[in-house]
Parts: sequence; structure tokens; C-alpha cells
Amino acid sequence: MKKRISLLAGAIILFIGFSVNAQTKPPVDKSKRASPPAKVTETLSSGATISVDYSQPSLKGRALETLASFNKVWRTGANEATVFEVSQDVKINGKTLAAGKYGIFTIPGEKEWTIIFNKTWNQWGDTNYKEADDALRVTSKVSTTKEATEMMTFKISKSGKVDLYWGNTMVGFSVK
Repeated sequence: MKKRISLLAGAIILFIGFSVNAQTKPPVDKSKRASPPAKVTETLSSGATISVDYSQPSLKGRALETLASFNKVWRTGANEATVFEVSQDVKINGKTLAAGKYGIFTIPGEKEWTIIFNKTWNQWGDTNYKEADDALRVTSKVSTTKEATEMMTFKISKSGKVDLYWGNTMVGFSVK
């Protein structure tokens, strides 16, 4: 009898162990996603450190405006929301933005884009954008590049110029 109880107790403990283990998700290797993660960081001469942490969607033969519709708020990237972080208060295109983390949203247009720094930065997928959470909006002119960029890419210069490249489109803003 004692042997059966011990066997039953052992089986229950083993079952519970497997159940708990089955509910633990393995770590996700983000580099294997169709839109892999990227991060660019730069420290400006003013001492401010800025970074953009994002996922890189690809055009794959599609027109940019089919992925980022003109005149509609777009979450600017793929997977998690694109995060803009600044270590101290700065001016973006001459307008003040407090130190902190922000979700970058954009409203693409043919001749200019609106760049939105939203207080809600920790989001996934089809984000829950709320205009009331906007910390700052600036507009930037669209430039056409000679060479196309397949995967959406951000670049930051030491002078504080932040540029988004995708397809033959380049949109930028300055951080001072």
C-alpha cells in the first residue's frame, strides 16, 4: 500500500512539474523575425544620449504607401512600437521634449510626414494609439533618395539629425 501511495505521489509531482514547465514560454529569438530588431544610439555634443529601438519591416516589392498609408497614423515599424529615448530634455525641430521614453508614430504624406512622440511607448502589434497621449508632434519634409532602402532604417548623426530611410524616402528631424 505504501508503495502505491509513493508511486501515486511521485506521478502527481511529475505531472505538476510538466504542467508548470509546459506553461513557461521559451525565450523568443527576435533576430529570426521577418522584421528583425534594430537599435541606434548616439551621444550628442550637448551630452544628451538619444536612441531609437525598432523593428525593421521590409518592402518586399511593395510600395511604401501600401505599408504606411498616407494621411493615417502609423506605428512606424513592426512588432513592438518603435521607442525613442532621450536622456535629457531636448528640442526636436525647435520644440521641447522632456527626457524619457516615447513611442514614435508617424502620419506619412507625399510631401511631408508628421512625427509623433507618444507617451505610451510599451506596446505591441496593432497598437492602441491615443492622440491625448502625444507629448509632441513635428512635421518634416520628405526627401527622395537615389538608392532604395529595403528595410526601414533609422540613422542618428553626432549633430543630432535623426533620419528614417525606407524605399526611396528619407524623413528626418533634428535633436538639439
